[in-house]
Amino acid sequence: MTMEYCRRAGHVISKAKLCMVHSQRNRNVLNCNFNLSRQSLTTANYFQVLEKNTFKYLPGISVRFYSNVALTTSRYPNLRRGPFAVLTDQDIHHFEKIIPGRVITGEDELLGYNTDWLKTVRGSSKVVLRPKTTQEVSEILQYCNNHNLAVNPQGGNTGMVGGSVPVFDEVIISTQLMNKIISLDTISGTLVCQAGCILETLDQFLQDYDLTMPLDLGAKGSCHIGGNVATNAGGIRLLRYGSLHGTVLGIEAVLPNGEIVDCLTTLRKDNTGYDLKQLFIGSEGTLGIITGVSIICPQRPKSISVALLGCETFQSVLDLFVSCKSHLAEILSAFEFMDSQSMTLVKENLNLTSPISDYPFYVLVECSGSNGKHDEEKLTNLLQAVLDNGQALDGCVATDSTKIKSIWGLRERCAEALMVDGYCYKYDMSLPLSKFYQLVEDLRVRLGENALRVVAYGHVGDGNLHLNITSKDYSKATMELIEPYVFDWVAEHRGSVSAEHGLGFKKRNYIYHSKTLPAVALMATLKKAIDPKGIMNPYKVLPEIIRH
Repeated sequence: MTMEYCRRAGHVISKAKLCMVHSQRNRNVLNCNFNLSRQSLTTANYFQVLEKNTFKYLPGISVRFYSNVALTTSRYPNLRRGPFAVLTDQDIHHFEKIIPGRVITGEDELLGYNTDWLKTVRGSSKVVLRPKTTQEVSEILQYCNNHNLAVNPQGGNTGMVGGSVPVFDEVIISTQLMNKIISLDTISGTLVCQAGCILETLDQFLQDYDLTMPLDLGAKGSCHIGGNVATNAGGIRLLRYGSLHGTVLGIEAVLPNGEIVDCLTTLRKDNTGYDLKQLFIGSEGTLGIITGVSIICPQRPKSISVALLGCETFQSVLDLFVSCKSHLAEILSAFEFMDSQSMTLVKENLNLTSPISDYPFYVLVECSGSNGKHDEEKLTNLLQAVLDNGQALDGCVATDSTKIKSIWGLRERCAEALMVDGYCYKYDMSLPLSKFYQLVEDLRVRLGENALRVVAYGHVGDGNLHLNITSKDYSKATMELIEPYVFDWVAEHRGSVSAEHGLGFKKRNYIYHSKTLPAVALMATLKKAIDPKGIMNPYKVLPEIIRH
């Protein structure tokens, strides 16, 4: 067997045939012969599932695959380790007593947990702990707090801002084995489960009861519901069902001192005191570890229709959004846009095909409801109307599940396609729709030949732009042209530097671009009160220096 490794993340070329295949939507590794190729190793799910299901057949691949990623401490040389203890053999021995057989210390195995899926940051943790119960999490955190050991909570490790992996040598506490569904009330639609349940697994479970999860992400085959809640993940269904701040009814969490906070209510209304669950939604593991979630699940749509439209200008995209809200109203469930560079990206890097011709902008409209004939008729009428008034130049409607998946693949696999280029600088911001695309155009001019591509796509329905820049390898010069320019631009136009990915490690020092000094000071006060030793996911969310 011959194997060539490129320095760029995800570029592995092999003549070996391995037991793998992409599933239709999530590209999880299943049991089938598949040729390992340059494109087959480039998705969020693939990076993680590959390491667990494939590298065990090829000794040494895991090490080389992840060790190409620079240590975070090397890429950010000014970082200073906090005043935490260093892990000892005695600590490992104690953890083995709490969770026997579920303590990982092997260097090769640790690499995947230490590295984010984008291959942009890598920590140097010496241990991964995999508890199964809330009580085990409590005992672990109590010990770590008493012995001043910093910890890094980790779910599916699909985060985009370096929040899910250690910066230095923090103890990783993985929720992988906390994957039990506790209960489902089919009348109210309330689901209660452990934090390690995979989002897609939950959605498949709910399918038998004509219910659905209120969020949908490209990484749904790997991400954990606890991680979704901890990062306040958004996704493509936010337009229809709202954010997790509204759909999460209750949580169970373990505080840094090991105390269990049980707010796992299933009630829609509970107006007794502070709504503590909101503190943990979007806290990114800095206040405690979420171990259980109660979430309201809406009725699963009986019919889904999708339209792909081509537009001449971004203003036409905005006009089309207004038309969709007017024509489709209650059945509008998603309104996504891609620019021409995004479409070129998935065509060139993933060999995908578009059902319509080439245009400067593309819009994906999804309708979901209870009457397929009615919904399709409304979507078809919309298509005819926007073609007649010139808001769209071309379009198609799909009601067949295979065609719907194919169209959604053009949008959802953009993140995967970006990784084929080499290194990706990812930005996720909220902007007023009137300024939504101007940043992309300004950045293309600013970067010139310093980038392979400047690609934009996102959720127009909730004002969320995904801006991506690629280069063959990480370039400090390119990074300096991008940051802090993009954050300054967003702040100037009264946007948010993070719409749904969170701040994590990469964006923490830009929090003041979106939040006032008193707001950040209050956050720091809350952090100090709940986590006085600062052991919970240090170096994340809050800036290095709190201004006053």
